[in-house]
Amino acid sequence: MKRLLSLVLSLMLLAAAAPGARAEGDSPLSLSCASAVLMEKETGTLLFEENAHEKLEPASVTKVMTLLLVMEAVDSGRLSLEDTVTVSAYAAGMGGSQVYLEEGEQMSVGEMIKCVTVVSGNDCAVALAEHLAGSETAFVTLMNQRAKELGMEDTTFLNCTGLPAQGHVTSAYDIALMSRELILNHPSIRQYTTIWMDSIRDGEFGLTNTNRLIRFYPGATGLKTGSTDAALYCMSATAEREGMELIAVVMKAPTTNQRFEDAKALLDYGFANYALTAVYPDAPLAPVEVILGEQAQVQPVLQRECRLLVGKGETGQITTRLTLAENVEAPVDQGQILGELQVYVGDELRDTVPILAAQGVDRLSVPGIFSQLLGWLLMGR
Repeated sequence: MKRLLSLVLSLMLLAAAAPGARAEGDSPLSLSCASAVLMEKETGTLLFEENAHEKLEPASVTKVMTLLLVMEAVDSGRLSLEDTVTVSAYAAGMGGSQVYLEEGEQMSVGEMIKCVTVVSGNDCAVALAEHLAGSETAFVTLMNQRAKELGMEDTTFLNCTGLPAQGHVTSAYDIALMSRELILNHPSIRQYTTIWMDSIRDGEFGLTNTNRLIRFYPGATGLKTGSTDAALYCMSATAEREGMELIAVVMKAPTTNQRFEDAKALLDYGFANYALTAVYPDAPLAPVEVILGEQAQVQPVLQRECRLLVGKGETGQITTRLTLAENVEAPVDQGQILGELQVYVGDELRDTVPILAAQGVDRLSVPGIFSQLLGWLLMGR
């Protein structure tokens, strides 16, 4: 009997130590997918992760990077939404999800972006890549360069569509990184990713979004779905509520329904447990006296807005500590540091915001100094 008990205990210990083993209740979520990440857009904070760096095939979620490069070109002025793209035979022959472009057909950049975001058009993705970089191969080089710049260490792109290719892999974490870059710095992409139904070719060809969350999840803002036989069902889902936008990445879910349920569970968890709170000094910043300046005072301002990501139960624990110079000697440069605002949650310092001079103040000339002294004497100072 003792030997039997010892054997049972040994087997239990081995099972607990096995890689990937997890006691029930360790995770706040029960997901069907192989890998998942939940990230807050503004701060880039990870709120949940499960096998976040596992290298998997992303299918058409690849097109987040394609869209990022296109939107960077648009927002920098290298490309216009009104530019005309002429379709090559290669682009027209992509297959998979498509809008059935024909060789020689012409369509605007804006219409092609719409087709990529709404129905995951492979033909449009390749046509945009060729228009921007000359060839898909050259565009893929740009994709991998940009991935390195973003710190996407788990990623190798071999095409701009996500069509199956041996070695074309990324991770849930890397998808969150490129999704964040797209929605944070190119918010106009939302005009396309939030479309539920639309059309092209003067209404002759209808489009319905592959991302059903756009229609059925409150606050959904995008972003991209993908599926192949090998990748199974993937997506990067974005949604915004009360000024906080979240990115939920799901990879290798067993079915399309489970993909959407996993994404909803991630987003629900984030919105239920976290808040993005604006923090300000307890009182307006008082002007700082300027010694020997052409103006007697300079107005201090926060270098940036402070928005703090906290747990829902922590909002009442936020406090601030202000350090501000009593005076400063001229000359004062615009943007010169005059102090700082420290932001605490309980006893933990969460952020420090520099306080800067809103404008420059020149130093008084020698005659100006005498004139000021004379004024003081006359006023009895």
